[in-house]
Amino acid sequence: MIVRENIKDFSLQQIFDCGQCFRWKLQEDGSYIGVAGDRTADRTARISFLPTDGEYAGTLVIDNGLPGINTEKDDREYEDFWEPYLDLKRDYGQIKRELAEDDPVMDQVIAAAPGMRILNQDHWETLISFIISQNNNITRIKGCVENLCRLFGQPLGVFFGEERYAFPGPEALASLNPEDLEPVRLGYRAPYIIDASRAVMAEGVEKLYGLRGDRGGEGYRYLCALPGVGPKVANCILLFGLQKTCCFPVDVWVKRVMSEFYGMPEKDLKAIEEFGNRKFGEYSGIAQQYLFYYISRVKNKK
Repeated sequence: MIVRENIKDFSLQQIFDCGQCFRWKLQEDGSYIGVAGDRTADRTARISFLPTDGEYAGTLVIDNGLPGINTEKDDREYEDFWEPYLDLKRDYGQIKRELAEDDPVMDQVIAAAPGMRILNQDHWETLISFIISQNNNITRIKGCVENLCRLFGQPLGVFFGEERYAFPGPEALASLNPEDLEPVRLGYRAPYIIDASRAVMAEGVEKLYGLRGDRGGEGYRYLCALPGVGPKVANCILLFGLQKTCCFPVDVWVKRVMSEFYGMPEKDLKAIEEFGNRKFGEYSGIAQQYLFYYISRVKNKK
């Protein structure tokens, strides 16, 4: 078990239910159980956050199924995986101050989700998850992703009374036919999943994982060339899978909030993206998440 104190600018609900990830499930006590992975392994965990200084500062508890607290193995796993996965080294307090300076809109939307952070997710899982996300709602996306893992992922064992599964790799999905995916209920997205998997395999998985170091736009062009990937999905993959925080994904919610708060033409996706990049700079993707969360989770429910 991993325990870390003095965690700031943090909310499990705002992180795990903001539309950037789909494998974490809320529990009755406010914790989340899920599976997260990288190229080396998929990990099951129950994550809790115990506020000690206001709602968004406190103690992080990651129950990874190992006995004891903060063993050498726990410390290594935290530093190698969970700390970067949860983006805990980034100073979100400073980012929020910079985004809200002289901008009452950002001041308002940040106040609605001050504990949101951008996860550092596996490239491949993010690619497939956001192909599934097209014209879909979060609840249904989560169901599709879970079914995909249950049917085609490797079992990870029983964790908190339930069998957990790894996310299926590109070689597993590339070997399928669209009818194999019918139980997942992906609809028109099924051929895209298979064709994208085959394309990644054809060019080599290393190319996908090598995109993190790209600074010249090659990653965006590579992703947009994959079946089922357009500008919005590509930017989501770059933001949530490669932590390219300069990316500004534009979906129906972002179009709405940018039109309402910044007067942007709702039908001009390119103009909205360019405005977001110009206004928010290196933190465009983080600003986008505050805006998205506010319009989809807060204002829409009033």
